[in-house]
Amino acid sequence: MGFIALLVVGTYSAAAGLLGGAGAGVNGAVGLAKGAVPAAYQGLVQKWGNLCPAINPALLAAQLYQESGWNPKVTSHAKAMGIAQFIPGTWATHGIDGDKDGDRDVWDPADAIPSAASYDCELAGYVRNVPGDRTNNMLAAYNAGAYRVIKAGGVPRISETQNYVRIIRSLEKSFARPVGRVEPSRQAAGAIYFAQKKLGTPYLWGGNGTPEQQGRFDCSGLTQAAYRTVGIDLPRVANDQYNAGPHPSRDELLPGDLVFFSDDLTNSRAIRHVGLYVGGGYMINAPYTGAVIRFDKIDTPDYFGATRVTEDGAKALPNRAAGGA
Repeated sequence: MGFIALLVVGTYSAAAGLLGGAGAGVNGAVGLAKGAVPAAYQGLVQKWGNLCPAINPALLAAQLYQESGWNPKVTSHAKAMGIAQFIPGTWATHGIDGDKDGDRDVWDPADAIPSAASYDCELAGYVRNVPGDRTNNMLAAYNAGAYRVIKAGGVPRISETQNYVRIIRSLEKSFARPVGRVEPSRQAAGAIYFAQKKLGTPYLWGGNGTPEQQGRFDCSGLTQAAYRTVGIDLPRVANDQYNAGPHPSRDELLPGDLVFFSDDLTNSRAIRHVGLYVGGGYMINAPYTGAVIRFDKIDTPDYFGATRVTEDGAKALPNRAAGGA
């Protein structure tokens, strides 16, 4: 415990000057965070995310993630289809042949992703003279229709629409490559305090720490529980937790950052493990069946990256699944 206290205090002392003085971070970014978009779609998102000034690659990625979780075969209860979740009527009017192969296929990301960007830009054109943030107005038009945005003179007072705008703009920060330093977390110390108290607890696949489970956790169950104690609700699985905030580089890690591991370093959806960084190159994590919650080094070949959890970032995430990982 003394070892970890020194790590945390030392790392935060070095970072103390950043609080309140960090740069704008991802707000000025135009690139994509490492691995945030699956490699199969990264080129499409990067290219088409620059189609018009109202969108950028990170914003387009946030929409696609929110709509489908990068699943090109999904169909919603409302019959919305594919990676961009177009309903048939909208696809018939706004779908384009993005890959120029002679057809418009809603199930083909090479058509659906360009169509999503094109539709966003069409909507931005419809509401271009509306006061306020042009991207927020475009997103509001996507959710509520351009007429309502024009009539309201901005994002209309519809809770569903306001939430949609907030969610996509928050997720945008997670998909963007940071510019400058990422602002330190103010809740990290509480999350670390919780995790410290669980050191030595046996691992349990799917464990959420309930009395029926004898207080045992798996990796993402531990990080979820740790951040819940400071009022932040993370999704249950590690690959969704990756999108709970911006992504500091390895040399900018601070205690409380989530650190992730994967056998595919090009795709955040393939993340299979998460730990809670504590400083000095170490994390607290629930590693695997037969082990206990413990300190481990993070510098391994399967190290994927890190997330600095924010309350807004966590609130924006869909709760897709329960279970282990």
